[in-house]
Amino acid sequence: MSNAALVGARPPDTSNRSGPGTASGGSAAGLYAAVARGAFRRYSTYRAATLAGTFTNTVFGIILASSFLALWQARPGLGGYDQGQAVTYIWVSQGLLVTVAVWGGGFQDDVQDRFRSGDIAVDLYRPVDFQGWWLATDLGRAGFQALVRGTVPMLVGALVFRTRMPEHPLTWVFFLLSVLLAVLVSFGLRFLVSITGFWLHDSEGVRAVMLVVSMFFSGMLLPIALFPGWLGDLAPLLPWAALVKVPTDVFLERAGGAGLLPALGFQLGWAAVLLLAGRGAQWLATRKVVVQGG
Repeated sequence: MSNAALVGARPPDTSNRSGPGTASGGSAAGLYAAVARGAFRRYSTYRAATLAGTFTNTVFGIILASSFLALWQARPGLGGYDQGQAVTYIWVSQGLLVTVAVWGGGFQDDVQDRFRSGDIAVDLYRPVDFQGWWLATDLGRAGFQALVRGTVPMLVGALVFRTRMPEHPLTWVFFLLSVLLAVLVSFGLRFLVSITGFWLHDSEGVRAVMLVVSMFFSGMLLPIALFPGWLGDLAPLLPWAALVKVPTDVFLERAGGAGLLPALGFQLGWAAVLLLAGRGAQWLATRKVVVQGG
C-alpha cells in the first residue's frame, strides 16, 4: 500500500455546510434522515451477527446479575442501590452497551477504512458536511441496536430476575431522551478519536485507549457510585458518565424529580461541547490533509 496519496491538499471548506450544494435546510434534513434510514437498514441485514451479539449480551447479563446479587446479599444497600436496582442496573447497562457504542465502533470502522484506502479525500470534497453525515449514520445504527440488542436483554432480565421497572410512565420518555443524548455524547467522543486519523493515519491506538477509559468511567464495569474517594468525585463529572450512569439513573428514577433536569442537562452540555470540539478538529484537519492509501 503506497503512502501520501494526497499530501498538502486543501479541499473545499465543508465545516459550515449542512447539505448538498445550495440545498435548503429542509432538503438537508431530508438527506440526513435518508442517511440514518440507510444505516438502520444496513445494520438490520447483519442478522447472524445481531443474533450472536444479543445472545452474548444476555449471557453476560445473567452472569453479572448473579454476581451482583451475591455481592448485594453480602453488602445490602451498597452504593445506595437495593438488590432490585443493582440487578436492573446490569440489564440496562447491557442494553446500552452496543446502543451507545461504549466499546467504540460503528462509523469509526468505516472512517478508518477510508483513511487506509485514501477515499477520505473524496469524502471531504463532497458537498455535504463530514461530521453531519457520520452523525446521521451513527443515529441510524443506534436506532437499530436499541430496538434489538437494547430491548431483548432487558426483557430477558425482567423475566429471569426481579428487576425494578419505572413507576411513572413519563420515566420511559425521559429514559429514551437520555439514551439519545448518550448516543450524541458517544458520537462526539468517537468522532474526536476518528479525526486523529488525519494526523496519525491510523487511529487504532487511540481507539484502544479510549475503549479502556470508556468502559471504566462510563460505569459499565461497576456503578460509579461505588468508586472510592477522589475517583468517585471525579468520575461523575467526566463525559463518559453520560453514556451509562445517567441513563441508568434516569431509568431507576434515581435522577427523578428535581434531579432529572440537571442529569439531562449534564448530557446535553457534554454533547454540545464534544460536537463543537469535533467541528473545530474537523476544520483544522481540512487545512492540511495527509491521506494514507493508494
